Amino acid sequence: MPKCEICGKVRSVGHRISHSNIKTKRTWAPNIQRVRALVNGHPRRIYVCTSCLRSGRVQRAAR
Repeated sequence: MPKCEICGKVRSVGHRISHSNIKTKRTWAPNIQRVRALVNGHPRRIYVCTSCLRSGRVQRAAR
């Protein structure tokens, strides 16, 4: 399962609750993107969530 290599965000689980209050399992997946980023000064492809991309925790590599 891919996870954010910066913050470690992974899929979370919970219940889907119907109108009649029947509970079934469901998952929430984080928005994970595979990007070229600078890791220790070298470009590398890593899995990063979009909240880390927007907050500037990841230095994108130039093409």
